[in-house]
Amino acid sequence: MKAQQRSMIRIFHDEAENLEHVLTGLAPHEWDLPTACVPWAVRDLVGHLTVVLAWLPGMLTAPAPPRAEVSAAAYYRPDARFSPETAAARISLARSRASSHDTPAHLLDDFAATWRLAHALCEAEPAPRVVRTRHGDAMLLADFLLTRLVELTVHGLDLATALSRPAWPTPRAAQAVEDLLLNGAGRPLGWDRPTFLRKATGRAPLTRDETRALDAQGVTWLSLG
Repeated sequence: MKAQQRSMIRIFHDEAENLEHVLTGLAPHEWDLPTACVPWAVRDLVGHLTVVLAWLPGMLTAPAPPRAEVSAAAYYRPDARFSPETAAARISLARSRASSHDTPAHLLDDFAATWRLAHALCEAEPAPRVVRTRHGDAMLLADFLLTRLVELTVHGLDLATALSRPAWPTPRAAQAVEDLLLNGAGRPLGWDRPTFLRKATGRAPLTRDETRALDAQGVTWLSLG
């Protein structure tokens, strides 16, 4: 348990730092490019990522639940957290976070400060730490950090597509998300990892045969907002 938490904190650090590095190199006009996460532009998607990481400090300062009850995969179960009302609130929060900054540089500073604070607080926690999410789920901190890796990695693919750049996930983050989706089974159809992640999370279309191949591999279909 201790090793799992330490490992996930390190992977989270590296993936967030990698995204910060990519964002640092964006041209001003690239922040306004549309993404496949309608109605978000690049700046709004960065606002969303900042929001979903900003939940961590409050969770870590709250009392720890006595035990974990929800896994990373179960966190993505299709309940009210993915309802139209929750989706509308998610869109609004992201756009509000993005629009609260007058320049992309300030939005980038917000993202950087948010993930770095979350990482520092996670580093200080004993293992295994249990946290309660804003949805009420009691989870191991390692499992909740895996859900944050899903956000960073999958939306990193969305950003790469919007920016017409090659996918950039760090190998360990992409592996962690792949393991969540496949539970250790092999990747089907000879896909590379970005292709698999796009296909398995609805970022790229699936043929009927591809869907059957994923089902045969026991893929975990996540409900994603």
